[in-house]
Amino acid sequence: MTGALASALASAAVAADTIRIGSPLALTGALAAEGGKQKLAYDLWLERVNAAGGIEVGGKKMLVELVTYDYQTDGKRAGQLAEKLITDDKVDFLTAPFGSGHTKITAAVAERYGVPIVAVASSEPVHDQGFKYLFGTLAPSSGLIDGMLTLFKQTKPDLKSIAILGRDDVFPKIMASLMAKGAEKAGLKVAYNELYPVGAMDHATAITSMKSAAPDWIYVTGYTADLILVTKQMNDLGVKAPIVTMITGPAYKEYADTLGPLAENVTSASWWHYSAVYEGDDVFGSTKAFYDAVVKASGQEPDYVHASSAAALIVLQKAIEKAGTLDREAVRKALSEIDIKTFYGPIKFRADGLNDNRDLPIIQIQGGKPVVLAPAAIASAKMKLN
Repeated sequence: MTGALASALASAAVAADTIRIGSPLALTGALAAEGGKQKLAYDLWLERVNAAGGIEVGGKKMLVELVTYDYQTDGKRAGQLAEKLITDDKVDFLTAPFGSGHTKITAAVAERYGVPIVAVASSEPVHDQGFKYLFGTLAPSSGLIDGMLTLFKQTKPDLKSIAILGRDDVFPKIMASLMAKGAEKAGLKVAYNELYPVGAMDHATAITSMKSAAPDWIYVTGYTADLILVTKQMNDLGVKAPIVTMITGPAYKEYADTLGPLAENVTSASWWHYSAVYEGDDVFGSTKAFYDAVVKASGQEPDYVHASSAAALIVLQKAIEKAGTLDREAVRKALSEIDIKTFYGPIKFRADGLNDNRDLPIIQIQGGKPVVLAPAAIASAKMKLN
C-alpha cells in the first residue's frame, strides 16, 4: 500500500484533518499500463491541489491524501480492496479502477456502503445498474460508434460490409455489439461477427474467416495487448481492408510504438485528445497546461486515460467544494448536479452517472502518430484508406 501526500504532513493533528480518497489501481498485471497512467494523473492533481492548501470545505482548507493499493488487474481483488479502503482505511470517497468490468465490481461495493465513486468507464451496462453513487468522466460508448459510421461512410461512399471481432469482456464486448447494431442500421452488411476469449493468444482462425469475408472494414475491440497481437497476426496472414479499426489501440502511444509501420492508417476513436482546446477552473486550467504537465512528468504525450483520470479527481474536488462538507450524501447530490468546464472538457452527469455525450475524437495513425480526423473543430488531417 502506498499513501501519497503532495506535501508532507507535519503532525498527526494535521493528518487527522485530511480528506482521504481511496484508489484501487492496476499497477501490475494486464492493465498495468492504464493503471500507471491513472496514478500519474492522480499524482499531478494531488501535487497541485495540496500546493494550493488543499480543498476548501465549508470555508476551511483541507489537505488530501490518496490511499492506493495495487489490485494486480484481478477483479475479485479490486472488490476486496475497495471494501478494505472503506472499512479499514476509512477513506471518504473512492475512484474506480480503469475499465468497465472492474468499475462495475468496485461500484457495487461503494454502493453498498454509500460512498461516492468516480470512474473512468463508458459502458452503459455498468451505469444502468441503478447505482446512485457511481459517476464517470467518460461519455457513453455509443458516441464513439456514431462518429465513426458517419465519417467512414463520407470518406468511402461505397462502404458496404464490415467484419467485427471483439474480446468477450465488458467494454470490448459492448463496443462490438454496438457496432454490429449501428452498422446494420447504417445499411452495412455484417460479414463476420465473433467474440474471442479473454487471454486468447492465437486469432488465426478468426482472421482467416475475416479474410474470406473480404470486408471493406475490419473492426476489432480489445485491450492494447490484444490489438497489437491481432494487428501482427493480420499482417502475417496477409489480411487487409480499406478501413481497419482497433478500439481503442491507436489512442495509446504503446500501440504505434510497438507496431511501427504495421500501425499505419489504423483508425480508432477516443474520448479526448490533447489537440482539443479547453479551459476550465481547475488545478490545470487548460488542455495545454495538462499536456505540458504530463510530458514533463513522464516524457510521453497524454491520452484519454491520463485526462479522464485527472478529471475524475477534479470533479470530486468541485463536488466537495460545492457541498461544503465531507458528508457522503451531500457530495453525491453535488456530483449529480455538477455542470463544469475543465481542461478535459465539459462535465455534466446524466441520470445514470455517465458524462453527457459530446463530439468525440476519431483518430488514425499517420506517420507513426495519431492524428485527429473529426470532429471538424479539432481535425488535423484527412482520413486515408488502405
